[in-house]
Amino acid sequence: MKKKRLSLLLVFVPLFLILSGCAPMVTNSQMQFGIQAAQKELWNEAVFRWEKVLESNPESGAAYNNLAVAYEKKGEWDNAEKAYEAAVKFAPKNKYIQSNYEKFKTRHESQEKKESEIKNNEKK
Repeated sequence: MKKKRLSLLLVFVPLFLILSGCAPMVTNSQMQFGIQAAQKELWNEAVFRWEKVLESNPESGAAYNNLAVAYEKKGEWDNAEKAYEAAVKFAPKNKYIQSNYEKFKTRHESQEKKESEIKNNEKK
């Protein structure tokens, strides 16, 4: 019984260590794939890839920032705002993320104002 347990440990511990060591590589490749998709303006694919990154690294400010940009490009303002807030939460000292979020808020306010004006003009 002890031999069986020991042999299982000898198999699963190295396997676990190998697979856990691959996680950063997989995360990095997903991040890069998302960037390539975004450069081609394939926003659904970019969102998919960055959500995959967040599955294995749920505190990645960079992934949340990228996800927010993709949501913004898709016109999903609420999702973009939530993703930006998470990005700032997980990377509060990152000036790039803070800048993106500030620019987003300005664009979002402008977009809301335009939409409000259109609705008001339609009522007239």
